[in-house]
Amino acid sequence: MEKITTETKLSDLIAIYPWLKAEMAQVNPKFKMLNSPVGKIMMGKATIEEMSKRSGMEAEQIINKLQELIKNNQ
Repeated sequence: MEKITTETKLSDLIAIYPWLKAEMAQVNPKFKMLNSPVGKIMMGKATIEEMSKRSGMEAEQIINKLQELIKNNQ
């Protein structure tokens, strides 16, 4: 599993785990928008830290949820 930090880009994670994009709504319902045209643009540059600011979730919470999803889907 890749080490996920606040500087990790979501696009990098999705390049490794393509199924993760569809699962992001489990992390936070606000991440459903990643499947929209605007979301696709934002995903290219969004880091975990930026996702934290936009969603209101702590970055550590997002990282933990992503790691859990990746572990459970391998």
